[in-house]
Amino acid sequence: MNLDFIDFSFLDLLDIILVAVLLYYIYKLLKGTVAINIVIGITFIFLIWKITQALHMEMLSGILGYLLSGGVIALIIVFQQEIRKFLLMIGTTNFSTKKGFLTQIKFLQSEINTETDVETIVNTLNRLSKSKTGVLLVIERTNKLDFLVNSGDKMNALINGAIIESIFYKNSPLHDGATIVRDNYVVATRVILPVSDNTKIPARFGLRHRAAIGVTEKTDAVCLLVSEETGEISYIKDGEFVLFKDVEELILKLQKHLEE
Repeated sequence: MNLDFIDFSFLDLLDIILVAVLLYYIYKLLKGTVAINIVIGITFIFLIWKITQALHMEMLSGILGYLLSGGVIALIIVFQQEIRKFLLMIGTTNFSTKKGFLTQIKFLQSEINTETDVETIVNTLNRLSKSKTGVLLVIERTNKLDFLVNSGDKMNALINGAIIESIFYKNSPLHDGATIVRDNYVVATRVILPVSDNTKIPARFGLRHRAAIGVTEKTDAVCLLVSEETGEISYIKDGEFVLFKDVEELILKLQKHLEE
C-alpha cells in the first residue's frame, strides 16, 4: 500500500506523545470523580468531529464543531473551581523537584474528590433509629443544591456522629426540616424540600418521606431517613426506595452510589 500522501514528521510524533501524556495526567487527576465522565464524553464527541471532518461530512462536522465551541464555555463554568485550583497549583509549584509536583497533584485530587464518611452517617442513624429519632438527611452528588441550602440555616461542620445526633435531637432547634451533606460537611440544616406529588406513594408514608422522594426526583441527590413512628431507616434514590437487608448492605450500596 502506498502511503506517500501521509506527511508525518518527528514533530507530529512529538505532538501525539505530548497530547497522550497530557490526557493521561488529566485522567489520573480526575479518576474517581464525576468530572471524568464529562471529559470522556467531550473527548468522544471530539473524535467523532475529527472523523466527520476527515470524511468531508460537512453538515455533521459543522454541528459538532458548534457544539464543541460552546462546550468550552460550559467546561469553564462547570469546572471553574477545579481550574482555579489547578492554575494555583501550577503557579506555586516548584517544578525542579518531581516530588513537589506530584504532592501538589495528589492534594488537588483530594480537594476535588472528598469522600463522604458513609459508615459514620449510617451507624449514627442506626443508633438514632433505636430511640425513634426522626431524621431526614440529604447527601449531595453532582447536582448542586444551593437553591435548597439557601432555604435553611447554613453550616460548615465536618461530619461526625456527635454532630448528626445533636442536629436531630428532638429538642434541638435544628431538627426540623432536612439537613444537607456536601463533600463530608453539613452545609445546611432546617432546609425546606420540595414535596413529591406522586399519587402512588402509600398513605403510610408522611411528609418526611414525600420530601425525600421529591428532592431525589428533581436532583441526583440521595436521602436517608429515620421514621419517628417506627424507627425504620429508609434509603431513597431517584424517587424510589432502595431495599437493603442490614446496615452493612446499606453502607455498601450508599458508597457505590456516591462513587457513580
